[in-house]
Amino acid sequence: MNKALLIRNGRVIDPSQNMDHIADVKIENKLITAIGTNLPIGKGMIEMNARGMIVTPGLIDLHTHLREPGFEYKETVETGVAAAIAGGFTTICCMPNTNPVNDNAAITELILERARKAGKANVLPVGAITRGLKGEELSEIYELISSGCVAISDDGMPVMNSLIMRRALEYAKIFDIPVIDHCEDLNLTDGGVMFEGAVSTALGLKGIPAASEAIMVARDLALAAQTKGRIHLAHISTADSVHLIREAKARGVLVTAETCPHYFTLTDEAVHGYNTNAKMKPPLPATRDLLEVRAGLADGTIDAIATDHAPHAESEKEQEMDLAPFGIIGLETALPLSLRLVSEGVLTLPALIHKLTLGPAEILKKQIGRMRVGDCADITIIDPTLEWTVQKENLKSKSKNSPFIGWKMAGIAVSVIVAGEAMAVNENTRLVGQAQRK
Repeated sequence: MNKALLIRNGRVIDPSQNMDHIADVKIENKLITAIGTNLPIGKGMIEMNARGMIVTPGLIDLHTHLREPGFEYKETVETGVAAAIAGGFTTICCMPNTNPVNDNAAITELILERARKAGKANVLPVGAITRGLKGEELSEIYELISSGCVAISDDGMPVMNSLIMRRALEYAKIFDIPVIDHCEDLNLTDGGVMFEGAVSTALGLKGIPAASEAIMVARDLALAAQTKGRIHLAHISTADSVHLIREAKARGVLVTAETCPHYFTLTDEAVHGYNTNAKMKPPLPATRDLLEVRAGLADGTIDAIATDHAPHAESEKEQEMDLAPFGIIGLETALPLSLRLVSEGVLTLPALIHKLTLGPAEILKKQIGRMRVGDCADITIIDPTLEWTVQKENLKSKSKNSPFIGWKMAGIAVSVIVAGEAMAVNENTRLVGQAQRK
């Protein structure tokens, strides 16, 4: 049951209104009903003291792997949304590389039903571009959209066939949804396990060249320009890709892009010691690429920060480097890693919040990621200074495959509100401790 709430004295940042000031936020019947100073509190309303906190629209992740159906030993919808809430995300987009693949209405509806039962975060399914992610034949895109999919993607597998990608862009254009592409040339990456460079040579590991990503970025940009369809480029990691996207945007190509915290935090040096929790695709790049990804975030070339939350069982990641799967979890560490961009002067705090809220919402063309009076009350409350250490036993995700285990972090979501329902994320924070009923 939703209770009326009054969030008091927080730093309210809403990029959709260029809002950044100390204010109160009133929530009634699942909606934001007032934003202002010294708002009166009604009878039975719960007051939450957010002094020193940041109050933002609920964070949105464009790129989550929930693994269900088919890989429930890695993650389920229930554990995935729990990890999302712990990380401050009120809405997540789940990728279609499940088993069976989400290439039909029945799977979409199954995911949505599991999400309804789990409660907590909003789950927006992404349907497959091609049947079975095989890259050979388009899925029933109209059926997927009608069932609740908000975009299409073969993430995990690139669409190598350029004609198929062209048709996907043309078809998606009819419904005004983005095509999300995993940019990888499989012919170049075949057998590679990390970024091709000095570190891969020193470790004796087969490398994946930066050109593998950039070639497919260039192709997708050419197809988007021709079709005038909306292309969204997932997990951008290299300098060349950033340069190509920047130039395409200047030409008016309908392209958006995301990157992930590991691509602006870590380099291929993290693979030393044959650390399989630093094995991901695209691979962790060189310092030059990391710096250009940061520059792309700063100048707007990269529109959003996503997690690419990719759970794998511990037994899988404990294999040798050649056999271990690609991917890391990211929902619970994305926020503090992103806040480092503010402390390091790469982004202002409002600009960062934009990358995590309004930016993703605009890519989806959904009226979320904002805090206007009358909007559904999806809100994230952040303590930007709270220090904590990433520990396996405290992670909500079913899998623990993170290169950030043991890292000391600053900043955490202390409460998340979804459709007016408040959920404590960290029981020891000032905010939760000072909530009072009037």
